[in-house]
Amino acid sequence: MQANGMRRATMVACAVALAGCATVTTPTKGDPFESYNRTMFTINDKIDQYALKPVAKGYVFVVPEPVRNSVTNFFSNIGDVYIAANNLLQLKIADGVSDIMRVAINTVFGVGGLFDVATLAKLPKHAGDFGLTLGHYGVPSGPYVVLPLLGPSTVRDTSGLVVDYFGNPLTYVSPDSVSWALYGVNLINTRANLLGASDVLADAALDKYSFVRNAYLQRCQYLISGGDGNMPDYGETPLPTYGEEGAAAAEGVSATAAPAVSASTAEGAAPASGAAAAPSPASGSSNTVPGNQYVPPRAPPGFPSFRLR
Repeated sequence: MQANGMRRATMVACAVALAGCATVTTPTKGDPFESYNRTMFTINDKIDQYALKPVAKGYVFVVPEPVRNSVTNFFSNIGDVYIAANNLLQLKIADGVSDIMRVAINTVFGVGGLFDVATLAKLPKHAGDFGLTLGHYGVPSGPYVVLPLLGPSTVRDTSGLVVDYFGNPLTYVSPDSVSWALYGVNLINTRANLLGASDVLADAALDKYSFVRNAYLQRCQYLISGGDGNMPDYGETPLPTYGEEGAAAAEGVSATAAPAVSASTAEGAAPASGAAAAPSPASGSSNTVPGNQYVPPRAPPGFPSFRLR
């Protein structure tokens, strides 16, 4: 009886996936996996809508804003550790040293990272992960892909998840139950900080999938280029040419909002690597969501590891 139930559930899931894949007969140039991507984007969005977002709203209702800000600062301080490592790998010595100083100052004078003293000391927050490091050395991004639960990514950024996993200090917290608990708190807090951004996206974007895709790809290019002083324009955004980090013609949508995280979240929606934009907390605080440190703790053998974008 139980086996029949499992079989029916599997058949229904396959039918939903096939139905979603059939909606795009001609994929957008530069997005060869668009049929699959749109299906997975919809699944992620529903999971976020009915599971993660309600929990995040309850978290905002119960936990005072100063406490939420301290939680954000704590995980941001942890993220600075491997952001520093990636900046040093990219030979961005000044940024890497700045990140190390941020960790030292916030850990010592910020009570273990609960307060962002380093920003007050004019040490800026950077973004970085191994996917951006690969891009810095000319590794092409490959096709855009939407990962289950994790959201926007590319073939290159997906391959960097393993390094990001082992580069996250939360991976080495013992026992594993504490490590997973910390990851869960980080996930809910991150989603809570993105509540305002997701509401704006829902109101502004005609096609949320296209908007999130274009915003994610353009922000990755902006971070890899080191920032030329011009923040990315999340409107009519071209898709990249996969032989280089250039641009190719593609369809985009006009909007001005930052994308939401799909049951994953990060600056990320989380969001890869890095979220499409740096959204503001739901309560209107001036804190921004720390980017690119949402890698889960140690997983059991054979269990897939996650990272929010």
